[in-house]
Amino acid sequence: MSLPEFALEAYFARWEFTARHNLCASDMQSLTLTDLLALGTPAQREAWDKLWLGYTETAGAPSLRAAIAGMYAGLEADDVAVTVGAGEAIFQSVRSLLGPDDHAVTLIPNYQSLEAVAAGICAVTGVPLQPDPEAPGGWSLDPDRIAAALRPNTRLIILNVPHNPTGWLPPRPVFDAIIELARSRGLWLLADEVYRGLERREADRLPLAVELYERALSVGVLSKTYGLPGLRLGWIACRDRGLLRRIVRQKDYTTLCAPAPSEALAEIAIGAREHLVRRSRDLVARNLPLLEAFFARHADRFDWQVPAAGCIGYPRYRGGKGVDAFADDLVERSGVLLLPARVYRSALGPVPADRFRIGFGRADMAEALEAFEAHLSR
Repeated sequence: MSLPEFALEAYFARWEFTARHNLCASDMQSLTLTDLLALGTPAQREAWDKLWLGYTETAGAPSLRAAIAGMYAGLEADDVAVTVGAGEAIFQSVRSLLGPDDHAVTLIPNYQSLEAVAAGICAVTGVPLQPDPEAPGGWSLDPDRIAAALRPNTRLIILNVPHNPTGWLPPRPVFDAIIELARSRGLWLLADEVYRGLERREADRLPLAVELYERALSVGVLSKTYGLPGLRLGWIACRDRGLLRRIVRQKDYTTLCAPAPSEALAEIAIGAREHLVRRSRDLVARNLPLLEAFFARHADRFDWQVPAAGCIGYPRYRGGKGVDAFADDLVERSGVLLLPARVYRSALGPVPADRFRIGFGRADMAEALEAFEAHLSR
């Protein structure tokens, strides 16, 4: 299995911790250890103080898996495997599902592991999201395009809902059509749902894929909606326990287990999830008007629509020198970090080359936009 350089992470390696303003962060504003512990019960705080720093169970602590399962209708602890971030969940799921004679379908543009891991194993077809000014959030997908991409040997459909980098959220009929397409062919469906909870309208929130379809895997993580990326704590929810056991056994070759401190803190976070999600939604609600006003002042340079979900968007840059040069100049001269379109290039087909990712989940939004605006005024 050969994997290409992860373009997005390579760009972040250069700039994420040196740029003064990270205006493309894909996670929500985090919180301190003290703040998180304050959300725990007395028993959880006592358990933290007495935490044993030994190995943990490869599948995850039973109490943590039970807490995660409690977020899904009809699931039990044995239907959950804990992973080190969503990246491991994606990597191990795809490796467990696909072989060299199989075929997979994924959406483009995408977070690179959602195509590259599968493409390192078998043939993969990319189905592009379409820029659509008339659609909520400015993007759309006809599920018939996924149907047209299927082959006799297709085994897996990979979805990211809500979507990175566009913030696309399929309307419920489109989501149901994709589920039914997978069911009609007996396909597996891997659903990366890490931005769930950050929909602009709560009424648009989709059901979890694993609740709707017996051959679905739902990937979750504490990094995005919950604002706890430093815990590196993700999971897979799946009703096929045999598949889940294979995924867990593959962890023996990678992370083996999640860190004990992360698991203990994750239980606190999941117990306080309503508070954490509300905190994140409130911050997005404060930041989006700032972003909308910014883009309204610079409508000659950018095309912007409020994304349907998540804490990131993918606006169009209308300048003549191209978005890659623009983003490089912005971070080098003014210390404002955006993600240019080149980090979302796909080996599977053409994707928009005039876009950039912008984030609106951080507390320093006003300062970052002020620096961005000052750069545009030069």
